[in-house]
Amino acid sequence: MSIALILLAAGKGTRMDSDLPKVLHRLGQAPLLWHALRAGQALEPSRSVVVAGHGAEEVTASTADFAPEAQVVIQQEQLGTAHAVAQAKPVLDGFDGDALVLYGDTPFISEETLQAMREARAQHDVVVLGFEAVDPGRYGRLVTQGDALERIVEFKDASDAERAITLCNSGVVCADSKTLFDLIDAVGNDNASGEYYLTDIVEIARSRGLSAGVVRCDEAETLGINSRAELRAAEAAFQARKRADLLDEGVLMTAPDTVFFAWDTYIGRDAEVEPNVVFGPGVTVETGARIRAFSHLEGCHVSRGAIVGPYARLRPGAELAEEVHVGNFVEVKNAYLAEGVKANHLTYIGDADIGERTNIGAGTITCNYDGFFKHRTTIGKNAFIGSDTMLVAPVTVGDGAMTGSGSVVTEDVPAGALALGRTKQVTKPGFATRLRDMLKAKKAAQKTAPKDAKGE
Repeated sequence: MSIALILLAAGKGTRMDSDLPKVLHRLGQAPLLWHALRAGQALEPSRSVVVAGHGAEEVTASTADFAPEAQVVIQQEQLGTAHAVAQAKPVLDGFDGDALVLYGDTPFISEETLQAMREARAQHDVVVLGFEAVDPGRYGRLVTQGDALERIVEFKDASDAERAITLCNSGVVCADSKTLFDLIDAVGNDNASGEYYLTDIVEIARSRGLSAGVVRCDEAETLGINSRAELRAAEAAFQARKRADLLDEGVLMTAPDTVFFAWDTYIGRDAEVEPNVVFGPGVTVETGARIRAFSHLEGCHVSRGAIVGPYARLRPGAELAEEVHVGNFVEVKNAYLAEGVKANHLTYIGDADIGERTNIGAGTITCNYDGFFKHRTTIGKNAFIGSDTMLVAPVTVGDGAMTGSGSVVTEDVPAGALALGRTKQVTKPGFATRLRDMLKAKKAAQKTAPKDAKGE
């Protein structure tokens, strides 16, 4: 059966104390919204609807960046969760399938849990995701009778006996789309908050002879983020889980607590990550590669057997082929380094293509920007770029060519040629000694001169 996602992302997040909509705060260097969308996409939904409210323009733009196929609807007034879900009804009119309600500030729900909810729909008309809470606090409680879910009661409206229940509501609901909206149409706001609660659909469903059931998950999956402190705790949980997963998958990390990952970091087995490495979004590191200490990577691909760092920076568009060495204080951006290329020291490589087994000397810079446009540098295979070479793009250096140290290369260098782009050295014998003696005498004279002579 097909399924539609309804993702609620309208909340202001007052406790965040931020101008940014709550769902756009970042976890693992990606908006919370993206985490929730990715969880739902594991079900291969036919339709996706994001309900925005506060900061709707920003939420819409972020949704388009990650899930351009999703439709965004606006909740003009925040009148409760049932009212928020109801905003999706017009765009899902006539949809034949289930609807799953998720939350933009709840990033950790797993694919396995959502699959379990989908499967539970074979036994129940309405399925709710619940969890056993260590400290139930102010969560809504799930009131059950055997395997059946009788109703959900909000903490504000719960009796003392109901507050003693430890099975709590996550807010995630799955039901046939038409059934869901029919039930929401019957929800009232006769409660302590005067809001339209999505939770009321369970009791309404039971009154109509429909069945309701609970799928249980670990409490950690349901962590909602409403404050900076909770976001910090979520980041710590995300990083701990990512480190543990990668260690289980065969990645070597000598000090994993010092390594930080993005939400989509991929590292192959037998790769090694040294201490104090930061991975930004969009990084793939293949098996057997080595990322040395204090390096920063984002938007790049590191192939098998390559070595990066220490103290290296790979920026978006950096592509390192097998056995490439990028060493200390080397920055690579929007460049392809072919197999066996070495750039071991103090170098900037931007907007470039470098051929196999070429050596890039210390202090080399591809001068790629003229203040208005970026230009590309192309270097062939088996070339040797001398230390402190400035390659002023657009420029091409052929296969097997060389540049002399300290050269400024502004014209193409043919294959096998040597390019020297520096001024002729002038040497004046004894001049340094005479200059030094003159300056020493001048300094000594200043120390012995009367104060008035010194202008004091």
